[in-house]
Order: sequence, then C-alpha cells, then structure tokens
Amino acid sequence: MDANTILKKYETAVYLVLITLFAIIVAFSIGELIYILYNSLFVNSPFLLENNELLGLFGYFLLVLIGVELLATVAAYVNEKVIRVEVVILIAIIAIARNVILLDPTAMEPLNMFGISAIIFALCSGYFFLKKAGLGKQD
Repeated sequence: MDANTILKKYETAVYLVLITLFAIIVAFSIGELIYILYNSLFVNSPFLLENNELLGLFGYFLLVLIGVELLATVAAYVNEKVIRVEVVILIAIIAIARNVILLDPTAMEPLNMFGISAIIFALCSGYFFLKKAGLGKQD
C-alpha cells in the first residue's frame, strides 16, 4: 500500500469516529431536551412555562437542531467529498438566531448589537445570492 491509500483510510476512520461521537452527543442532547421539557411542564410548574423557561427551551431546541445539521454536513462530506455551503450558511443563521433569541437587550452594548445585525445581514445576503445563482440545493 502506498502512502496515499493509507492516508485516505486514516481520514475515513477519523470521519467515522467523529460522526459516531457527534451522533452520541446529539442523542444525549435530545434526551436532555426531553428531560428539561418534562421537568418544565410537569414537575416544576404543571402546564405553565415562564418566559425564561420558554426561551431556554427554544434555545436548547435550536442547539439540538444545529447539532443535527452539523452531523448531516459531516456525513455528506464523507459520502460525497463536497462541502455544501448552503447548509453551512443555514447552520450559521440558526446559530445566530439562537443567540438573538437568548439575548438580553438590556445587557448588550449598542456596538455588539450592531455587529450581530451585520452578521445576520451578511449571512442572509450570502444565502440569498447562493439561491439566486442556483448554487444551493434545489428544493
């Protein structure tokens, strides 16, 4: 076997280990989300969620969604050896949306809020131009 073949097999093994570990993390995250939701709805205050609990649940839900999307992106790269830029931009949009949802505007500096809005604008513009150019996944 030559060095290139050994390197490709090693790379594939590393990707499989990463996908397996990521799948375990996502599975435990889903389990924790179910546990948090159960405690919030039935144990602490039956059928009543306060605003901070609801925002925390939304944030955790989006975090699990980010994990699932990253897992799919790594799996697609292993299978097709192609990085799907559209999916990566969508993951970034979800991540920044999670940040905005959990944001306390009273504790933020105006310059930080401007920076977050600039990131959102840049990501959404990039996504728009990808779709307009037809480079993204066709739905």
